Amino acid sequence: MCMKELLGLRASDVRKVFAALKSRNPEPELRSHPSNLALVLVNGTSTMIISSLDARESPPEFIKSVYKRYQKLTLEAIQSDPTILDFRRGLSSEQQCRVCKAGSVPLFSVDAACSHLGFAGAHKDVAPKVDVPIYETEAIPGLVSEHAQQDLLSRLLHTHLADQNHQTNVHLHHLLPYQATKPRDISFSKAGNASFFTMSPVSSQSFRPIDQASHKALTVSQFLNRKLRWMTLGGQYNWTEKKYPAESTPPFPEDIAGFIHHIFPNMKPEAAILNVYAPGDTLSVHRDVSEESDNDLVSISFGCDGIFIVGLDSKKGEEPKCVAVRLHSGDAVVMSGPARFAWHGVPQVIRNSCPASLRDWPAIADDESTTGVAEDPYEAWRGWMSNKRVNLNIRQMQD
Repeated sequence: MCMKELLGLRASDVRKVFAALKSRNPEPELRSHPSNLALVLVNGTSTMIISSLDARESPPEFIKSVYKRYQKLTLEAIQSDPTILDFRRGLSSEQQCRVCKAGSVPLFSVDAACSHLGFAGAHKDVAPKVDVPIYETEAIPGLVSEHAQQDLLSRLLHTHLADQNHQTNVHLHHLLPYQATKPRDISFSKAGNASFFTMSPVSSQSFRPIDQASHKALTVSQFLNRKLRWMTLGGQYNWTEKKYPAESTPPFPEDIAGFIHHIFPNMKPEAAILNVYAPGDTLSVHRDVSEESDNDLVSISFGCDGIFIVGLDSKKGEEPKCVAVRLHSGDAVVMSGPARFAWHGVPQVIRNSCPASLRDWPAIADDESTTGVAEDPYEAWRGWMSNKRVNLNIRQMQD
């Protein structure tokens, strides 16, 4: 079943559409896929007008109950739950009836995106070798390679986190001690600020509170390990007002925009939210409807697995539509058409599920192609990513 059918058509219509698709373009049976997947939730004609939706509206009861159900599941229950689509694990016969091939991402687009980040031709052993198939409710196997994930994390959490233009939740109550020294890799920095990961975890440097009567100073260890929850890029979203400020916004990072545009050419990245989670953290059910554009939302996952749920309001007399997917590191989600306005959330982050390729980040493994571990300026933070889930959600602000 395709996402657009899942969220918009009757079951009889779904069966007809799926049968027609299979007769025109039969696909091999869907089993477990290579290491990285992406989800696309999907194209279709929408009759909703984004300006008519309220970002402060409470989600409907049906999706809140779904959210609570998955929030309470144990790892054992998650592994065996037939309602959770997990392309890494492979799909059951019943689940295979809920997906269909929608197209593919051309290999040259993936190569161009990697070239934009500066590592064309490198790490071919982990890159896709053919066009990357797209499935509706949906997998694009191998879209974001392990090396691309490492590179994107470094750009986001070394360079862009150290840029004063990019606000975080910690800015609301504290002053961040930016340091005007260059990070280990100059190619990651235009502002010249050092990565916060160059500071020792036991540094005495403090993040001073704006109001000392209400908040205490933070250490860098507290900041990076628990207090940092989100960062905004480009358009600086106001989480209290649920809107973007009227004044001009900082430019969206060109390196991230270029990478996204090569793979999703119809999208203009103008704003992004980088969420940082640990096991036990959640993302409440919400809709992203503060933009003045109904163009696609693109979301990329890094680190630990997360359970992602998405659903639309049901029409009168119809059963609510909702789907749950286990997202792995390197997976992407695209919400477009009717799904652009869908309610969605992350009820659970799965502990100890970070892939080995990211587990030591920001430290780098000691091999022939990298700096020796003894010289690695991030060695003190080795393993920081091992129980983290980082999600980059990108959107267009205006048509």
